[in-house]
Amino acid sequence: MKIVVLDGHTLNPGDLSWQPLEELGQLEVYARTPHDQVVSRALEADALMINKVKLTAKEMGQLPDLKYIGVTATGFDNVDLKAASEQGITVTNIPAYGTVSVAQHTFALILELTNKVGLHDKSVNDKEWVQNADFSYFKAPLVELESKTIGVMGYGAIGKKVCEIAAAFGMHVLVHSQHATHLKAGKLVSLEELFRQADVVSIHASLSPETLGVVDKKLLDLMKPTAFLVNTSRGAIIDEADLAAHLNDGKIAGAALDVLSKEPPVPDNPLLTAQNCIVTPHISWVSREARQRLMNRAVDNLGMYLKGAWVNVVN
Repeated sequence: MKIVVLDGHTLNPGDLSWQPLEELGQLEVYARTPHDQVVSRALEADALMINKVKLTAKEMGQLPDLKYIGVTATGFDNVDLKAASEQGITVTNIPAYGTVSVAQHTFALILELTNKVGLHDKSVNDKEWVQNADFSYFKAPLVELESKTIGVMGYGAIGKKVCEIAAAFGMHVLVHSQHATHLKAGKLVSLEELFRQADVVSIHASLSPETLGVVDKKLLDLMKPTAFLVNTSRGAIIDEADLAAHLNDGKIAGAALDVLSKEPPVPDNPLLTAQNCIVTPHISWVSREARQRLMNRAVDNLGMYLKGAWVNVVN
């Protein structure tokens, strides 16, 4: 079997081993693949491993040997599943590999919004403490999380973990979910009620036609002026122009985002210059531990496919 990895750099920039995958067949790894080189690089592949490379019916139609696509991520909207099924190509994904890391990054963002560690570290490095008349000072108000309300939008594995951590901080938990009927702790509410009551709204929903752009002016208008919005899910769930306007007008206290609607972002994305907005470059999933789990499960998925015992098949 010939196995081709088309965009391996984000999964493995050099600190992991490809050897377990090499043991399953003849392996060819590309760090990145421009769209116009997808077909030429994948032409003789029996199995493709991809992360964000898009595979449409057009590309798959030019790959007669292709039998398997392993998406090295949980989301698989970059693959035309209908076309894959029609061509007899099995597609797998890797759920829940980054639950702990994403939940941890979610709270790193929340704590940056509430404790402003980066702001104060910069102040000290700028010699403001050395020159200060007092032993202690603060550049902006700090916020205690205990007894505040977190609103979690989405109750999959990551949403559940965020709820657990929030409870450990002593926060009240509200959840909006299209699927959950009961919670371990907290209260199920409508999306509107979640935005209205929460001091922190944290988004953990998948991107779908129902969630595309759902966090818009109408929902943002419901938020408290002291509330924060956090997104470690998918950028396109938020109407970015509406959020930027609310931040710049001081209608909400701040936002922290690990995802944007287009990645890398266009230079004029309004959130890159919005007031009180923290943006990290989609890194919540990239701890070494999470990427090692991702690698291990990618190998397991393909290995099980070769044995005829398919797992994590999405088409």
